[in-house]
Amino acid sequence: MAVPGFRLSVRDGRLVPVTEIDTKTDALVPAWLTLPDIAEQLDVEVTRVRQLVKEGQLIAVRRGENRALHVPAAFIDGDKVVKGLTGTLTLLRDDGFTDEEMLEWLFTPDPTLPGTPAQALSENRGTEVKRRAQALAV
Repeated sequence: MAVPGFRLSVRDGRLVPVTEIDTKTDALVPAWLTLPDIAEQLDVEVTRVRQLVKEGQLIAVRRGENRALHVPAAFIDGDKVVKGLTGTLTLLRDDGFTDEEMLEWLFTPDPTLPGTPAQALSENRGTEVKRRAQALAV
């Protein structure tokens, strides 16, 4: 049975909000950008950024007073999406992660990297990050 505004987490079977971000994840992500901010950086229309979110190339969550969609700033590198992010998100989604679980994993420090997976992606160490994401499926 579907519950409006919620989805079932494949990983642990619990219902999680579709568009809300929990306090723990919000504390992990150091900076956020709105969709119009990203559109300006990428020099595209906001509708194109919405399409990137819809296609799973970016994760956007509702935050703040007006519940506007925000994307972690670490996902944007100058005028493009961080290399390796899309593939990593696909791997995590295939492993059953929700958007919130993906954000938590990407922004939680991993001493074996070192740093967070999001930092490693921005430093062009995507192969290491993808290896760890694939290991989660086991």
